This record gives sequence, structure tokens and C-alpha cells, in this order.
Amino acid sequence: MGSGALGDGFSDFFYTSNDGLRLHARIYGNRQDDRPPVVCLPGLTRNAGDFHALALALSGNEKTPRQVIAFDYRGRGRSEYDRDWRNYTIATEAADISAGLTVLGVEYATFFGTSRGGLIIMALAAMRPAALKAAVLNDIGPVVEGAGLAHIRSYLENAPKPQSIEEAVRLQKATHGQAFSALSKADWERHTRALYRTENGRLTADYDPRLVKTLREIDLSLPLPAIWPQFEGLGGIPVLAIRGANSALLSAETFAEMARRHPRLEPITVEGQGHAPLLETADLPRRISAFLARAEKAAR
Repeated sequence: MGSGALGDGFSDFFYTSNDGLRLHARIYGNRQDDRPPVVCLPGLTRNAGDFHALALALSGNEKTPRQVIAFDYRGRGRSEYDRDWRNYTIATEAADISAGLTVLGVEYATFFGTSRGGLIIMALAAMRPAALKAAVLNDIGPVVEGAGLAHIRSYLENAPKPQSIEEAVRLQKATHGQAFSALSKADWERHTRALYRTENGRLTADYDPRLVKTLREIDLSLPLPAIWPQFEGLGGIPVLAIRGANSALLSAETFAEMARRHPRLEPITVEGQGHAPLLETADLPRRISAFLARAEKAAR
């Protein structure tokens, strides 16, 4: 394990997985005695950079600063790639996060999960139920729409290889612009930059391309299995559920059913965004901070 020097508002933390991979997380701010840290878990091919703007807002809040820990799963961001792509599973990634929390000495936290990250939260609720004090689920629920997953698979199988960040932004807008009409130019650029790293002077997608093989294993001609029992494992903690109004992965019907089944769920629909809403936009940092304050007050 180890950490790098503070830069850009965070420090780099490295630790070793149970099977020997070098894994990475960003740590923003300092641990607070009266507020649990916030643990951020990104989507399938995304990384800790997706949470940068939100993490700065939460860790830098003058009145209620919170430590934020944003993880890179194996095969993403600055974490080591796995030699066997079959290890890119929710169960393995949940175990990796659990190992990281143990090394960091985090007994409990509030967990933020975007897409796949939300599924990992549900897995952690079964593995380490006492570790979860509250959860934010960003555009994910116990029913995943096959059409939405098919769109993601098709995009990844045919992912473009832009030559510059400007071209990358144009391609992102051309592909996803209809679902994300509310995003500004700055939003698009910030969101796109987190997708890539520069390698030998060229932009490279910041994830193991073999991740797409995990999606090819799924038979999308059949309905995907619902995981309501896993979702109901969050029934004892406050949950903030966010859905993009244009989401193809989380239906409005599933979103409504989540609120019906969970007595402490607060739903937010983000207009003009699809899968998944950017957590630093649409007044979400303020609403998230208010949710955290309510959850912390209820836990006292």
C-alpha cells in the first residue's frame, strides 16, 4: 500500500488486492470524527475521475467537510489490469473495495454508486452490512433494462479512437447528446476528459478493453434477472436514488417501485440527462449534501 503527494485536491492511495493486484483510489480531504467518509464507486468502464468535481465540493465544504474516497476498480484508471478478464465481476470488485476499506481503516461510510457502482453497493450490503450508513444510487436499480445494456455493449464494441480531446468531446456529444441535452460545453469536456489518459502522446481509453468480453457473456435476448432481494438489503439505511429522465438503463417504472419498497428512499429525477447523470450538475451537490446531513443526523 502507499499514497502519493497531494495534487489537484486529492492524494493517490495504492493497496494490494487479495489476489495480488495493485489497486488505486483517490482520497480527498481528511477523516472527520462526526461524519463518515464518502466512498465513491464508478460505472463499468469509468474511474475515480468521474467524482472529481463532486469530491472537491464535498471535501472542501467550509461548514461540513467530508473525506471522499474514490476507487478505481481493477482494470480501470490507475489500478492494475487483471490477466484474466473473467475476474472483472461485481463479486470480485466488491471484495477489492472491501479490502481497500480494511487497509484504510474505514469501518463504515456513506457509499455512492454510479451504475455498476450501485450494484457493488448492493453486494457490499450483503458482505459488510455494518459498513453502510447511507447510500446514493446513481441511475441504477434492481432491474436493468436489456436495451440500455445492449446500447452500452454496442458502443464499447465500436468505441471510437479520437486523436484529440476536442475530437473526443465531439464524438461523445454526437453519440450521447440527445439523451444529455442539459449538459454545457464545460460539462461535456470535463466528463470526456475522465474517460481517457495520454499514452505515448495519444489518447487512450482509461480501462482494459477486455471489459467488453464480460458483456458478451450476457444473453440480451432474455430478460435480465432482477435483484430485488439485494436492493432490499439496503432497507435499513437512508438511500438517495437518482435517475436521468432519459435513462435507458433504469426505467421510470423500476424507479417508482424502488421508492415504494424502500421506506427511507428519496428519489431525484434529473431532467435533460440520461445514463448516468453527472453528479456535479443540476444542483446535485447541494441536494446530496443535504441528504448526507439528514442521514447523519438520523444516525446519531
